[in-house]
Amino acid sequence: MHLRTRLKHLALAGAALAVVTASLPGAAAADSGDRGDRPSDRGLSAVIRYTEYGIPHIVARDYANLGFGTGWAQAADQVCVLADGFLTVNGERSRYFGPDAAPDGSLSSAGTNLSSDLYFRGVKDAGTVEDLLATPAPAGPSRDLKELMRGWAAGYNAWLRKNRITDPACADADWVRPVTALDVARRGFAVSVLGGQGRAVDGITAARPPASPPAAAPRAGTGSPAAAAPAGTAASDAVPDPDDAAEAARELFAPENATMGSNAVAFSGATTANGRGLLLGNPHYPWQGGRRFWQSQQTIPGELNVSGASLLGTAVVNIGFNDKVAWSHTVATGVPLSLHQLTLAPGDPTAYLVDGKPERMTPRAVTVAVKDGAPVTRTQWWTRYGPVVGGLGAQLPLPWTATTAYALNDPNAANLRGSDTALGFGRARSAQDIVDTLQRTQGLPWVNTIAADSAGHSLFTQSQVLPRITDELAARCSTPLGRATYPASGVAVLDGSRSDCALGSDPDAVQPGVFGPARMPVLRDTPYVENSNDSAWLANADRPLTGYERIFGTVATPRSLRTRGGIEDVAAMADRGRLTVADLQRQQFANRAPAGDMAAADAAKACTSALPEDPEVCRVIGDWDRTVNTDSRGALLFDRFWRKFTGTVKPADQWKVPFSAADPVRTPNTLNTGLPEFGKALAAAAAELRAAGIALDAPLGAHQFVVRNGERIPVSGGTESLGIWNKAEPVWNAAGGGYVEVAHGTSHVQAVGWDGSRCPVARTLLSYSQSSNPASPHYSDQTRLFAGERWVTSRFCEKDVLRSPALRVEVVRG
Repeated sequence: MHLRTRLKHLALAGAALAVVTASLPGAAAADSGDRGDRPSDRGLSAVIRYTEYGIPHIVARDYANLGFGTGWAQAADQVCVLADGFLTVNGERSRYFGPDAAPDGSLSSAGTNLSSDLYFRGVKDAGTVEDLLATPAPAGPSRDLKELMRGWAAGYNAWLRKNRITDPACADADWVRPVTALDVARRGFAVSVLGGQGRAVDGITAARPPASPPAAAPRAGTGSPAAAAPAGTAASDAVPDPDDAAEAARELFAPENATMGSNAVAFSGATTANGRGLLLGNPHYPWQGGRRFWQSQQTIPGELNVSGASLLGTAVVNIGFNDKVAWSHTVATGVPLSLHQLTLAPGDPTAYLVDGKPERMTPRAVTVAVKDGAPVTRTQWWTRYGPVVGGLGAQLPLPWTATTAYALNDPNAANLRGSDTALGFGRARSAQDIVDTLQRTQGLPWVNTIAADSAGHSLFTQSQVLPRITDELAARCSTPLGRATYPASGVAVLDGSRSDCALGSDPDAVQPGVFGPARMPVLRDTPYVENSNDSAWLANADRPLTGYERIFGTVATPRSLRTRGGIEDVAAMADRGRLTVADLQRQQFANRAPAGDMAAADAAKACTSALPEDPEVCRVIGDWDRTVNTDSRGALLFDRFWRKFTGTVKPADQWKVPFSAADPVRTPNTLNTGLPEFGKALAAAAAELRAAGIALDAPLGAHQFVVRNGERIPVSGGTESLGIWNKAEPVWNAAGGGYVEVAHGTSHVQAVGWDGSRCPVARTLLSYSQSSNPASPHYSDQTRLFAGERWVTSRFCEKDVLRSPALRVEVVRG
């Protein structure tokens, strides 16, 4: 950059900072957030300095002004996705898009717009979020967080008022409207209940009492009435089979079936080149829609200075770092819901018995406006335990009969503290401060936390808001259904007819019915701590964590290939020592396929017998380099074979050597090539590729790519079943050329360390880029970086921001 241009940028930045530090007014009084009125932006302002790849560095005097700058900047990049999400949490999708269309799945599991609207309109009508906002901290949100949300809404609205939308997804759409601080809080609530009520939206909104309940008699020996069927339905069809339900619940909560996951590893100073900590965070989140991450740096001079990624619509940095500490999250195995099996009052399926006394369910009639049609009204039924639910997805029906119904308990429906946890992390000065924040706020609904600090400490903790289901309580109070589902999946089904089966409280918990911090799995200061969405047991393979309740996850059970491969990699790194940020970067894109290392040689050898007429298949698999780099030949063939093989063969039958808890990283092993499914899967994979005109030894990147504005961008990485650290779950379209989009996978990556200066050593990468607007220059710029396995050097310190050749400064005002 020419000196004159550089001086101009420096002068502009300096003037902007002077505005922040000397002339910006303080936050206006929070006079509107609790009422849900549109917040006034009068007097609010912030400075936004944009550096390479459109990353904003937002500076403001206080939390309201910081929220204002954040809301403005998020709207500039993601206005259509944000506006779509606000329709969701206000229950208005059917009004604009019709009742039968499906939402994008970002904020709930609802199968249709109508189901989504019935649920979220019910939350709105009940005033649930308003009650949470009115709850004093620490059980409710802090004043700082309320100010952030108020400012965020004002900033979003100010951007809408002052800018023209160029994104074709919502340009000129009448559903893009100003929002309130209450809308921002409702979005936070939706994120909080994703693992509980959000997982069961269709089951909540479709639950109906039986029309003509027959009489029922108690079932001998169970203490609960027999589950009788509605008129015209056989009783055996109405009672969930415990074995089937246990398998369905296991599948429903299995990490390998989730649309979100992550890897993260923290190394202690004992393993690093300079005695300071290192952190590599690799969340696996959706590439489209409202669960995307968005990068920024947030600064209130003297109060807060944090850089990282925010989930869209949130006013805080959810995963990030500052000059002393870095943290990431992985989706945890803790089950954030429980079920209560209700014994219904004789003759009245909308009343249930507790200690022999009937309690009426509370009906909530919810009305939803529908495009080109009359409004739709449905009734939801609520109990002391939560809403009556007709099932957890199609896999696990929970029939409401004349004698039995099921209620869903979700403690995160009383938790609006997650953003306070993130705010506390941003202000932390050490790994101990991360622990203290978790103990104080107790706000994380469905993730683990992995952290490292500049003093060389490492931390893993599964600090979740979970229903207080102890193994003792489950043994004492489980129904026959629960005795099957709880060991298999951690889903408790308790006898709702007994008050002595209430969840109780821990003395250190901020809300009743949840575990307190003392019960959480924690591991500190081991050479490494790593998690790839299995339970806490092998956060460090040399220091297994045990002693936690089943609802947190399993102990001494098989680990996923991604966990096994990850532990092999990071344990070897720790043993090697002298680690730097560059080692973290190499691990992220090593693209080793653990399934290939374990099975490809056996598959190639057995292939000659299974497919004697097709030696090319055997040659390609044998020559494959066992990676999923874009230039890897044979990776695509093995991937398609492996998906077919593992999709038809049970995990326990895939290997000749079974799992051993004494050797959990290396077992099970030795591919079971004698199964007839082995040869069938090989033949089917080869036939599939040839039918699509794809050579068996084609380089992976030629047929695993995304298309952005007509540009085909090759993508490395691979699927969960292959055990790839750099995970990609792509969408197969043989007619389109192979894998033509990524549904979810590697998203916001950060490799962070410290060198003793005031500036962290950080490299980041947002795989899908900052903006979802095809007209934005930041629609695919980082996606091309991702394809080239290149990184963004973080500009955290002021001197680095001012040196950016792309520096652009905006002073934004209300």
